[in-house]
Amino acid sequence: MSDASPSRMTRLAFLLLAAGLVCGPGWAQVETRGNGTEASPVVEDVPPIMSFPSPQADRGMPGAPAPEAPEQVVAGMSSDAVSITTNFDGSEILLFGAVKRQAPVPSGSLLQVIATVEGPSRSVTIRRKSRRFGIWVNTESVVVGAAPSFYAVATTAPLRLILDADEDAIYRISIPTAMRAFARPVNVDDPVDFTEAMIAMRIAEGAYRLDDGAVKLVDDTLFRANIRLPANLVEGTYKTRIFLLRQGRVIDSYSAPLEVRKVGLERWLYHLAFAQPLLYGLMSLLIAALAGWGASAAFRAFQRD
Repeated sequence: MSDASPSRMTRLAFLLLAAGLVCGPGWAQVETRGNGTEASPVVEDVPPIMSFPSPQADRGMPGAPAPEAPEQVVAGMSSDAVSITTNFDGSEILLFGAVKRQAPVPSGSLLQVIATVEGPSRSVTIRRKSRRFGIWVNTESVVVGAAPSFYAVATTAPLRLILDADEDAIYRISIPTAMRAFARPVNVDDPVDFTEAMIAMRIAEGAYRLDDGAVKLVDDTLFRANIRLPANLVEGTYKTRIFLLRQGRVIDSYSAPLEVRKVGLERWLYHLAFAQPLLYGLMSLLIAALAGWGASAAFRAFQRD
C-alpha cells in the first residue's frame, strides 16, 4: 500500500481536528442502562451558559425581615392532649392568652378575638332523598372533598359583625368556609343546599358550633375561651387557632395542635379491629357466646330457685 501524499495527510489532520472540536468534552453523553432505559445525561466540563456578576458587582442587600405586627397574640391551652377512655363523656378545653404590644392600645377601633378548634377532616357524601313510587330513595348526591369532623368557633362578638368576608375566605374561619372543595364534578343544580343541609345536621348533633360572645376579653389585653368537646370525638390531631382582629381584618394569629387519642382498653380494641380484623371478629363472637351462655345459666338457676 503506497504512502499517502502530504496534501491528503493535511486534509486528514484537519478533519480529525474538526471532529475533536465537534465531539469534544463540552457535549453531554447519554448512558443506556442494562434494562434498556436511558440514564440522565452526563455532562462534563460544560461551559456556563448564564453570566454572573463579578465579585465587585453590587449584589444588593439581603432581604429585610418582615415587620412585626403592632399587636401580637401570646396564647396557650389548659391541655395539649385529650384521652378517650371507656367512660369518656366529653371534655372542655380552655384557650387563654394576652395581647403583646410595643405601643399604647390603638384608638378608633375595637379589638376582637376569635378562637377555633378544628377536628380531622374527612370526605363526606351528602345524599338527597326523594319520594319515588311511594317510597323514599336516594336520588342525588354531592361529595365534599374534606369536612372537619368537629368544628367550633368562639368569638367576642357576633361573627358576621367582626369578620370581613375577604379575610374569612383567606383564613377559613366561619363554618361554611371550613368545608373544602367538592371532590368530584357536581351534577346537581344546587350544591350549596347540600352543604347547608350537612352543616345543619352537624350543628344539631353538636359537632359544629358557633358561640358568639364566648370569648372574654379584659382591658383589650387578656382573653379566655372555654370550648366544649363532645363525647363522640374522632381520634387524631385537632388544630386550635386564635385570631386578633381590628376593623374586620386579621392582624395576628396563633395556632397549636391538640392531640386526641384513645387510651387503655379502648385504644387496644380500636387498633385490634383495624390491624387484625379476623382476630377481632372471632374474639367478639366468643365474648357474645360466653355472655349468652352466662345469661342463660343465670336464668335457669333463677328458675330452679
